[in-house]
Amino acid sequence: MWQMANQGPKFGEYGHFTRAAQNPQNGDLTYAIRRFSDEVHRLYGVMNLGLYRKRYLAAGEYTIADIICYPWAAGWKLRQVDIEEFPNVKRWLGEIGEWPAVQKAMAAGPEYHEDPNTLSEQENAQRVKLLVNQRALPIPKDWAKAQ
Repeated sequence: MWQMANQGPKFGEYGHFTRAAQNPQNGDLTYAIRRFSDEVHRLYGVMNLGLYRKRYLAAGEYTIADIICYPWAAGWKLRQVDIEEFPNVKRWLGEIGEWPAVQKAMAAGPEYHEDPNTLSEQENAQRVKLLVNQRALPIPKDWAKAQ
């Protein structure tokens, strides 16, 4: 639950605002970047405390908690985190990152990565429309007729 309610969303929001700040049309995002940078730092601290004198995050063994948290935590450089501040996380990342299955999983997917600069203006516009500034849609009128 911690990962789904905290690590994933907050790390993702930090990434979102960091990328959005690259476009001057989005205005001053200093507050948002600082807010989520601080939250990312705090969450690395939570993990560091959770790993104090423990090999894994939960249940005394390697579990889904480690599996789901590892890829997010492994991106500490992208989030400009000084991993030396979190020695328990650093140890945990180092140990799990040496496992062949983890290395294989972390290497998967580069064929799906693309350079955004290679997309047409139309494709970029379509993606922006899908990803940002969406609002709720009303209930379709034909749904009411079906009852």
